[in-house]
Amino acid sequence: MLDFHRTYNLPFKYSIPNYISIHLKKVKLYSRFMKFLRRYLYLIFLRQKNLEISRILPAHQKILWINVSAPSLGDSLMDLSSRRLLSGKTIDLYTDEKNSNLYLNDKYFNKVFSNFNDLSTHEYDLVILDSFSSRTIKIKAKIAPKIVFVGMFGYFNGPEVNRIFYSFHQMNYLLDYPMTEEEIIDNAQNSLSISRKDQEIVKNIIPQNYITISLGGEWKYKTYQKWSEVINQLLLDNKNIKIIFVGSKNALRTSKQLLNIFPKDQLLDFTSILSFNQTAEVIRKSEVFLCCDGGLLHAATALNANIVALFARLTPEMLLTKKTNHFSLYNEENVNNISSTEVVSSYYEAISFLDSHP
Repeated sequence: MLDFHRTYNLPFKYSIPNYISIHLKKVKLYSRFMKFLRRYLYLIFLRQKNLEISRILPAHQKILWINVSAPSLGDSLMDLSSRRLLSGKTIDLYTDEKNSNLYLNDKYFNKVFSNFNDLSTHEYDLVILDSFSSRTIKIKAKIAPKIVFVGMFGYFNGPEVNRIFYSFHQMNYLLDYPMTEEEIIDNAQNSLSISRKDQEIVKNIIPQNYITISLGGEWKYKTYQKWSEVINQLLLDNKNIKIIFVGSKNALRTSKQLLNIFPKDQLLDFTSILSFNQTAEVIRKSEVFLCCDGGLLHAATALNANIVALFARLTPEMLLTKKTNHFSLYNEENVNNISSTEVVSSYYEAISFLDSHP
């Protein structure tokens, strides 16, 4: 089938950081083809195959973007980062409820939905699909069965890519290349809007100067276990430093342990207390943000935070762009193979950068 090449070839003319060759060696051809075939046949079965078009036209003014394939908050931010290229059009978003709160005050999305019934009275010129997964196609066929659509990832599935660059380059292709490759490299970035209410809430609970550390994590290979060593050195170097802990429920145990070790007057614990966007505002206002690869890292990149980030398996170039102020550390296997001395050294690099770029 002629569309099978779309599962492993980038759909646009420019190159981006990717692990496509690794994926092709790792996953058998039969498995890749059967996954493609299921999607291809499902598009035909739901009478959607002939509705796919290859360009977003000036006449497409009212657009629905369906984004339900992003497995995490960070992936959602990256996959939707190119929405700002659609400036001047009215864009509504349909996404999972767990991701919808990220975009409730968004400056690009007009309305955000996570319930089928809320869309029943809305009409669109075009639908943007995050992928051609069966779930996405089923939603599209139910919400807008006769409306033409374009795909972001489309049939492309499996290979790791820099999702921010992918989003920008694919949107640029769909709009018939209004931007050069250099313009995308210089401008591609996540976007996140913080409401005035959240800004005020955070303003009233943070000290004047502080750094932020993100604790916990969902995956052991990118959950750092040496924060106590890092904090100990930072406190020895600067007895006036203030440190705020952030993270979700999986960070509570670590934050409690750290609070029992170090002086509480220098630590503030916001783990599992604030909303995601409020936490992002805490990060935005901090001098430096120390973290591992995760959702809060991608929020930080959207808000131009100064970041010391720890990566494993996926290199920094697979997740960040030129717009990010980062001082990254990488290990092929596990972030815990990165020493606390290296982390502290990168922290001081970030501080030095801030001092020279007031």
